[in-house]
Amino acid sequence: MLRTPDARFENLEDFPYAPNYLQAGDIRLHYLDEGPSDGETLLLIHGEPTWSYLFRKMIPVFTQAGYRVVAPDLVGFGRSDKFVDRDAYSYPMQIEYMLELVRALDLRNTTFFGQDWGGLIGLRVVAAEPSRFARVVVSNTGLPAASGIQAWVGYPLFKLAVWWEGALTFEELQAQLTFPRWVAYSYHVEDLPVGRLMSFLGGGEGVRAAYEAPFPDGRYKAAAQVMPYLVPSQLRENEAAWSVFERWDKPFLVAFTDSDVITRGQERAFLSRVSTAQNVVIRGAGHFVQEDAGRALAGLMVDFMQGKALPAEIESDGLDAEAPASQTPDA
Repeated sequence: MLRTPDARFENLEDFPYAPNYLQAGDIRLHYLDEGPSDGETLLLIHGEPTWSYLFRKMIPVFTQAGYRVVAPDLVGFGRSDKFVDRDAYSYPMQIEYMLELVRALDLRNTTFFGQDWGGLIGLRVVAAEPSRFARVVVSNTGLPAASGIQAWVGYPLFKLAVWWEGALTFEELQAQLTFPRWVAYSYHVEDLPVGRLMSFLGGGEGVRAAYEAPFPDGRYKAAAQVMPYLVPSQLRENEAAWSVFERWDKPFLVAFTDSDVITRGQERAFLSRVSTAQNVVIRGAGHFVQEDAGRALAGLMVDFMQGKALPAEIESDGLDAEAPASQTPDA
């Protein structure tokens, strides 16, 4: 078990937030808890290979509107503890730790937001504890599911596709970016260059350093390297979770970007299977919508939570998105 030294997180750019911790068995989970303690709560869950730093542009919008924001770091990411062994990580494990956090903090009447792995994990948390959640917002994510024979063969076929791709260089990944190639690259590379990957964001050195901060060396990156490989590992269980959302009668916002090549088209499942789903397109933003359009998305979510009419589309944050970000792929 590894714990990133606190010194790695000192003086991060645009990140004045104090850490909070929950001891969950042998694991110490980190989470941000900002805004009024009696305010209506948002639960924001990040994806791969990021951490709660990803929400730094959104948090002030929420807190200034009177909301409480809880943003945990998944096990293996950010300031949460990290296993060295890749085999210690699993999709169900991440769900269970997030459930433990939600229950320990006794979150209720909560609005959930998930992007990338945050959606895959958080939607399962919502499905397990639907009475705790008042609303759901998803962006650039999915809930891959199947039944019958497809549920049995889907993951083995996916692993075969990754094996077929083999080891790739960073340049080869850039030349032809697909989800299986991203999985193959992240799984086989000796030391995943998180800062270089996140340089797709167009941010400065301070932002890249913040994404490298949780990972002093390659030993800390087991989760970042293996999580993409686990995306389709719960097809049958996710299909069961979909049954919760097919009965969902509370507000549900689908806010995908127009420039994410990784999750493009996955919004259709939410729009077709969730009867209350509303659709808003975010223009000029890539995979990591929190970087490209964090303020705009947070403003949209405030309007959504307050029951206001929503536009069909919104623009990204402009100068924050000089290049639509983030095409680092994951779910």
